Amino acid sequence: MRVLVTGNLGYIGSVLTPMLLAEGFEVVGLDPDLYRRCTFGDGPVEVPSINKDIRDVGPEDVEGFDAVCHLAALSNDPLGDLDLNLTYEINYKASVRLAELAKAGGVRRFVFSSSCSCYGAAGDEMLTEEAPFNPVTPYGKSKVWVERDISALADADFSPVFLRSATAYGVSPRLRFDLVLNNLVAWAFTTGKIMMKSDGSPWRPIVHIRDIALAFIAVLNAPMELVHNEAFNVGVTEDNLRIRDIAKIVGQTVPGCKVAFAEGALPDTRNYRVDCSKLPRTLASFRPQWNARRGAKELYEAYKKYGLTLEEFEGPRYQRIAHIRKLLSDGVLNKSLRFKS
Repeated sequence: MRVLVTGNLGYIGSVLTPMLLAEGFEVVGLDPDLYRRCTFGDGPVEVPSINKDIRDVGPEDVEGFDAVCHLAALSNDPLGDLDLNLTYEINYKASVRLAELAKAGGVRRFVFSSSCSCYGAAGDEMLTEEAPFNPVTPYGKSKVWVERDISALADADFSPVFLRSATAYGVSPRLRFDLVLNNLVAWAFTTGKIMMKSDGSPWRPIVHIRDIALAFIAVLNAPMELVHNEAFNVGVTEDNLRIRDIAKIVGQTVPGCKVAFAEGALPDTRNYRVDCSKLPRTLASFRPQWNARRGAKELYEAYKKYGLTLEEFEGPRYQRIAHIRKLLSDGVLNKSLRFKS
């Protein structure tokens, strides 16, 4: 199967791509490589790639593919708040247009990297895929709109699937530190403190990026009738954890660290628990391999190996929004977040 992976050089894409190759898929990437200065450890695996912004994709870019795995987006809530129009253009309009081009070009499968942030402020109830949406950020709203519009394109020749991933964690060549487990382990390792930026009460489902990649592989390999126009929560139901419980796991992983609360720490409005049983119930080939404790250990070992410093993880090298702002201030990007020629 020939697969186009948008965002192949991002946090999840740089892990998904080699896993697809190992499964025998022919992979082509599409990514402007916005985070080329953010490599952690070894760089992303090289595959034939289209160096292009998702907003600039044309019909020729989707020709000859059996499937599209669409990950490219402004990738987190603070970055989504940077410019609401850009979030609308990139995360929503460009995603729907990509699906329309793929359908017109004869691509049969379209796997969209959605998010459990669609559920937003949902309280303590365990949410299935039928739960109502209540997004509280531009990022979450964009995922809702994309699902709605791409679902309407489904027919006998075009089969979309929506993978609503829990909050990701894990080591990647394009590591992110704005994700809760990655962030807390980094604080613990570099300062000896587990820095809490909320009061620790919200629920947050978390999932390793390699398990997200396994979900993509499972739905690509699945009989189309089992996954056609379906949404799946991607994660481990047992890893619906309160932020303070995640902090406790980190405290048991990183020697000698203590919990500390950032000045002005308040409850996070993003609060939800998700039932992740549908995907493994539908596809026997999908069995998550990771949990929070194993992930915390992996992160801690990687930070030791590469000598992570506080300056690196809190500065513009690995913080997505800080990195974008630096590229803007350095004149590398224009206001539309395209590279200046």
